[in-house]
Amino acid sequence: MNDPEDVLGHVPPGADLIVPLGAGEPVRLLDTLEAHADRLQDVRVHRMDPQRERAYIRGEFGDRLRHVDYFLGPGSRAAYWAGHCDLVPVHFSEAAMLMRATTKCTLALAAVSPPDRQGYVSLGTNADYTASFIGDIPFFVEVNPHMPYTSGENLIHLGDVAGWCDSDTPLPEPRRIQPDQRDRAIAGYIAERVPDGACLQIGIGHVPSALPDALAGHRDLGVHTEVLSDGIMDLVEKGAVTGARKRHFRNKHVATFCLGSRRLYDWLDHNGAVSMMPAAWVNSPRTVAREPGMVSVNATSEVDLLGQVASETIAGRYWSGSGGQSDFAHGAMYSEGGQGFLVLHATTRDGTSRINLRLTPGSVVTTLKNTVDNVVTEYGVAELRGRTVAERAASLVRIAHPAHRERLHHEAHHAGLLR
Repeated sequence: MNDPEDVLGHVPPGADLIVPLGAGEPVRLLDTLEAHADRLQDVRVHRMDPQRERAYIRGEFGDRLRHVDYFLGPGSRAAYWAGHCDLVPVHFSEAAMLMRATTKCTLALAAVSPPDRQGYVSLGTNADYTASFIGDIPFFVEVNPHMPYTSGENLIHLGDVAGWCDSDTPLPEPRRIQPDQRDRAIAGYIAERVPDGACLQIGIGHVPSALPDALAGHRDLGVHTEVLSDGIMDLVEKGAVTGARKRHFRNKHVATFCLGSRRLYDWLDHNGAVSMMPAAWVNSPRTVAREPGMVSVNATSEVDLLGQVASETIAGRYWSGSGGQSDFAHGAMYSEGGQGFLVLHATTRDGTSRINLRLTPGSVVTTLKNTVDNVVTEYGVAELRGRTVAERAASLVRIAHPAHRERLHHEAHHAGLLR
């Protein structure tokens, strides 16, 4: 067994380290860097969506070891608000390209599965941006028996790595979201519009958690998605997802990362029907557009009466990142028979409308009005693509909470959106 401290010899001053998102975190290697931070100088760790909050993310080592985020997660959100780490806005499909252009890409650190008989280890739950660097930059990995072995473009031979160590760290298992009546209503509206044989991209959130139940009666659905979750696994096991009608990767469930329960991770292990591919390919709008019948479902936090959506800020403050929402919205728009759905509850917990004349001050537009296809609340579907400004505003007012419709109608008239 190699010593995890060997990684320190591969981290020179000013190094830029690439680390997978979510469950791909190399826990023992990052523990080692933190334990020896006094030996580091101006090291940056580049990653998306950390699940665990860490001392280096909280800025406890100053410029010796600093976190650079590309999608805020539960492990980095508070630290970013406090000014202890940095955030780079990026489309998920462009993350690897941006890292190549703006960092030294010194070393990749990743958790991997145990090797197969040929000596190959797998990034397991991940391909994301990290897989794009296989063969191009050195990798130092930790071999974790809890990491499932998956196939695709996420394999690396143990003989080709700069170093490795063992680990025995359970993978994160985010609490599965329990959908409520509103979520089930929204999921029902979408399911009515999804034909058998469609190809799904389903994001993370309350409505995406309800959608698998609503689609359980469908047949021959395909999967080409950013994240593969428990809900997609459930649809496969129920026979709704087969991939039989996909044009590309037929009979395969394509994703770029996985996050969910231990049952999901066990299901992934040596599952030949799953193909893990880099986000630069999976999320590319060009790739998505080549698959007919793409259905993209993602959550947003607010929408204005022109159809602009803000999905990464809440009340004007950063909460997450752009991720792949715009990637798939664009791809579905150009897919033959494709449909894009952006979903949200009509109001916040305190009754504030999420549909308003204008976005909350400080909020940023994640998906442009010209790209947004359908917006869905528990009150219905607003079809926006190809509609006039007046038609868009009227449709969005109709799916707002009844308590806010009169006000919104008046404001739309006063702003000249309705005449």
